[in-house]
Amino acid sequence: ALTSVGHRRSPVDFDDWNFERRPYDRWMAYGQSKSANALFAIGANARGVKAFSVHPGGILTGLGKFMTPEETEALISRARNMMKTVEQGAATSVWAAVSRQLDGLGGVYCEDCNIATPVPADSQETRGIRPWAMDPALAERLWTLSEQITGLAIA
Repeated sequence: ALTSVGHRRSPVDFDDWNFERRPYDRWMAYGQSKSANALFAIGANARGVKAFSVHPGGILTGLGKFMTPEETEALISRARNMMKTVEQGAATSVWAAVSRQLDGLGGVYCEDCNIATPVPADSQETRGIRPWAMDPALAERLWTLSEQITGLAIA
């Protein structure tokens, strides 16, 4: 599941996941979606589907078309140490697919061709995984919500 260090911006708000009772904030929504992607990998793994979440690094993609040139430049200047080419970004996904280091594991968050280090919720680090993106209870809650939203139940 492709996630991002952007997960640090927000855990999943299970009471208002679709911003119906609070003002929409695109960066919070992005963070929430990336936290959900990490939790999805945990939920899928718990159901017997070997899954990992992968942060590819900072890559300029089509998502940037919704940003002004000033916003894009500000993002690049803040994340300069994380910027990667598409090929460099793909490396962690390929690594997660074939690495023997991941044998017997599942649901873990990967970055820079390695298993990410857990960091505290208030960490200012741009690396690592926050507690809300690796919590099995939250992964189950997300799975239940997803089944309710889609009307599909997957055991």
